[in-house]
Amino acid sequence: MRFEPGRLVMHRNVRHGRIGWVRSARVVHDDDRGLLLWVASGAPVANEVTEAGLGMRAMPFAEWITSRYRLAQGRWNGPPVLKFLPTGAAHSVWWFRDDQGRFKSWYVNLEEPGVRWDDGPAAGVDVVDQDLDVVVRPDLSWAWKDEEEFLERLAFPEHYWVTDEKAVRVEGERVIRLAEAGEFPFDGTWCDFTPPAEWGVPDELPPGWDRPPVR
Repeated sequence: MRFEPGRLVMHRNVRHGRIGWVRSARVVHDDDRGLLLWVASGAPVANEVTEAGLGMRAMPFAEWITSRYRLAQGRWNGPPVLKFLPTGAAHSVWWFRDDQGRFKSWYVNLEEPGVRWDDGPAAGVDVVDQDLDVVVRPDLSWAWKDEEEFLERLAFPEHYWVTDEKAVRVEGERVIRLAEAGEFPFDGTWCDFTPPAEWGVPDELPPGWDRPPVR
């Protein structure tokens, strides 16, 4: 399954068969190397929250797993983000920008390989975010991110969607070696990407954005 450039797709995170977050994005390109997405400032999104409107990071995981949830729609309220999902890889790489739109850093999001779906009016790719991440700076130095959250959640194996801590860390270490060597995608590729002027930001998520996860 391939997506045409410019198409609006849903980048969705799935947790035990529930949608954790949704980000609407435009397809930059889609080829054998992978899927490149653009999340614009103000893009429609949705996030799983408790009935009180709190996100998962707003409370201990032990409390979160006993909560009741709903999906709250909103807008991407930060700078735009470019996301690359390499074909078959257990991670994606995001290009973060500052408030002036200048490249700031790469963000390695460790996740299970994406599974695509296409219902016509709505289409997307579903991943399982594995929470542990790596930040890579422009000088190619790096640091693990969210280790405390990762370890906290691993203590609840009956509820957590990550089952193999070692595999997650091995994938992170593999990508770190690419970054240290300045190899693609940490070689400056797409750091100055500018989307086509005709790409607008939709008013809301399209019908079908919350269809059952494919994984």
